[in-house]
Amino acid sequence: MNDSTSGESVISRVVRLMSAFDRSVPTMTLSGLARRSGLPLTTTHRLVQELARHGLIEKVSNDKLRVGMRMWELGARGSTALGLQEVALPFMEDVQATVRQHTTLAVLDRGSVLYVERLSAPESPLDAAHIAQRMPVHAASSGLVLLAFSDGAYQEEILAQPLEAVTPDTVTDPAIIRRHLAEIRARGHVAIPGIGHMDWVGIAVPVFGASGRIAASLNAIVPRHEANVPAIIPSLLTAAHGISRSLGADNRLPGSRRL
Repeated sequence: MNDSTSGESVISRVVRLMSAFDRSVPTMTLSGLARRSGLPLTTTHRLVQELARHGLIEKVSNDKLRVGMRMWELGARGSTALGLQEVALPFMEDVQATVRQHTTLAVLDRGSVLYVERLSAPESPLDAAHIAQRMPVHAASSGLVLLAFSDGAYQEEILAQPLEAVTPDTVTDPAIIRRHLAEIRARGHVAIPGIGHMDWVGIAVPVFGASGRIAASLNAIVPRHEANVPAIIPSLLTAAHGISRSLGADNRLPGSRRL
């Protein structure tokens, strides 16, 4: 699967093409796609033609290209995230009725936090934590919860990597993060302001699966100056407990005693 003089496989180049599309640039011309993906224009043209034949890329007006619905269709088939979303959504709606800001559901994927569902208040100015958006594990409350209940080897793998300061308040010292993780395991929740966005606080709790392993993080994101953490935590814990039970988790899992 290698026909490139650079040694890069066809699959790697296709991933580069598809990854060039994002929320800020959902459509682009062929030449724009070549620039963003870093591929030669001739290579981009050839791969786009093939991807378009399979519906993975589609053409829109003004010669623009975008990700095709076929990509969504294939991604949704057998997706664990889709099943998690379906289970979690009714409980998230209960949280949203209380929080009236952003309520998110996130999982760990390939060393980062991936948001798989979000309910939002239309009037909220926060433009973050969108579905399919990623964040560094250490720079998101959801990430810290997910990491706290992961095994020790995985924690050390994450903490051994360079830790970016996303904001001035992002904690990048592994020793301090380890202390935070221990506190999260003891309390069953986390609320550290400003680590992913200076003006907001993420309040997150764990969701467990049938195996007793961490499955997701349920999170409320509220303005920093309006964050009534003690009032929000019970709603999050109740919802997370309901999601965990629906996933087949044991009622005695960490955090359930606090409901």
